Amino acid sequence: MSTATPPNDLPERLNLIEFPCEFPLKIMGKRVDDFAQTIAEVVQQFAPDFDPATMEMRPSSSGKYLGLTCTINATSQEQLDDVYRALTSHAMVSYVL
Repeated sequence: MSTATPPNDLPERLNLIEFPCEFPLKIMGKRVDDFAQTIAEVVQQFAPDFDPATMEMRPSSSGKYLGLTCTINATSQEQLDDVYRALTSHAMVSYVL
């Protein structure tokens, strides 16, 4: 006798993150003019209370790339998904963690 649970009876996905919370977004891209400003504008579309002055910037050892950390006040998984989609699809962005 099978005890497998049918897919429609599966519990909702468990959130490992409790909202609201401070959530760091790590973004890397080529070091070009306006990279940090452009990324701050993208982040602010989804987290209007994000203060660009709090953005941390770290150039790569070769100086070719720039790593940014934008810590936002995340209010939902949907918000995080939306900002990740916008950042990962942006032409200036190489990676988002």
